[in-house]
Amino acid sequence: MLHKVEIDLQGQKITLETGKMAKQANGAVVVRSGDSVVFVSACANPEPKPGASFFPLTVDYREYTYAAGRFPGGFIKREGRPSEREILTCRLIDRPLRPLFPEGFTSETQIIGLVLSADPLRDPAPLAVAGAAAALAVSDIPFHHLVGAVAVALVDGRLVINPTYEEAKTAKLHIVVAGTREGIVMVEASGAGATEAEVVEAIEFGHQHAVKVIDAIEELAAKAGKPKWAFTPPPVNEALYEEIAAKVRSELNDALDKE
Repeated sequence: MLHKVEIDLQGQKITLETGKMAKQANGAVVVRSGDSVVFVSACANPEPKPGASFFPLTVDYREYTYAAGRFPGGFIKREGRPSEREILTCRLIDRPLRPLFPEGFTSETQIIGLVLSADPLRDPAPLAVAGAAAALAVSDIPFHHLVGAVAVALVDGRLVINPTYEEAKTAKLHIVVAGTREGIVMVEASGAGATEAEVVEAIEFGHQHAVKVIDAIEELAAKAGKPKWAFTPPPVNEALYEEIAAKVRSELNDALDKE
């Protein structure tokens, strides 16, 4: 069954839908805005990875030429490595989500984003971040946070949400803000002489609109979300922790306190 919610961000209509594509994934969402269509899936192994001492999260994001309606005849048919832009977008998706998984969670997890249709006017990257958060929210993976993300540009003295390529190119400040309802998780920015006050205002403005994305994701999860797995963090060797802390805590504190 198809479930759909809509958001309005400064007149831009964004749609999140689930239940039609990739039904075997733990969670999958299609994000639409203008001519952009971004599909994002989230899959995880219910069993922890044996011997893993880290969280094995893989994020892959691709913008294929068919998304722009081009099918080059002489194009190399094998799939190559991602472009620099795709790698940077993978990191944009990874950074706000990875820290919010439960501590001690070591199940192999994959988030895959595919641009099915590319709007020639706007960057689909903020949609991919929101789609990844939504896919995790509707999935049964034990990810219990709601995350929203938007891009903000300072253009001719006004703040613009999810700006066009032209607006981003001429902007005094271009910033991507991702966060939960309670606070900001990630900020990525570039600028040309923006003041501290302008940066702070843009971050606060972006977070206000990210909360609108969170509201929509929460509504979608209420309609179509799966029950989360029960996850119990692995036991911590408290005796070993205290032994190490007793030996190095004071030295670490001294090192970190030095200017």
